[in-house]
Amino acid sequence: MTTVLNLNSLTTTLTREQFYLLCQNNPDLQLERNPQGELIIMSPVGGESGKKEANLIVDLSIWNRQTNLGVVFSSSTVFNLPGGGSRSPDVAWVSLEKWESLTQAEKEKFPPICPDFVIELRSKTDRLKPLQDKMQEYLASGLLLGWLINPQERQVEIYRQNKSVEIFTMPTVLSGEDVLPGLRVNIDY
Repeated sequence: MTTVLNLNSLTTTLTREQFYLLCQNNPDLQLERNPQGELIIMSPVGGESGKKEANLIVDLSIWNRQTNLGVVFSSSTVFNLPGGGSRSPDVAWVSLEKWESLTQAEKEKFPPICPDFVIELRSKTDRLKPLQDKMQEYLASGLLLGWLINPQERQVEIYRQNKSVEIFTMPTVLSGEDVLPGLRVNIDY
């Protein structure tokens, strides 16, 4: 479940630096910011969603250790997207080349890049439309490949640059395509 705080009544919007400081001053809250400047408070997930998310991170991390093509991130990582939002996907991967192009200071704060690959896992309390909007935000910011896993409807939506969203019914095996060559993940939730 998420809560959106509308800050329109404020005379200013939070800068990226102010948002970073807000997050540092409130470590018990998982916050995101959409391109409109609204703050989004993300609720913690239950055991089943947490287990599924961890398994996806493990699958991606094992592939990444074998290929050494990039860096894997958990849902605790916030990315300052080029489109203006500050988002934390459930699972993210950034190519080594893109990651190494950042300064050390950029790596230590909220990296000012869009991941090349993300996974969003819909929990029981998540509404689907905000997650689909978030996936479109990633695409507009440069995402190459994204998976929106929807266990409630037993579907996976695949997002790619300049292509229509493709929907698969679970169980299915997903491919990392040319973005994550050789990655294959069995999705059966």
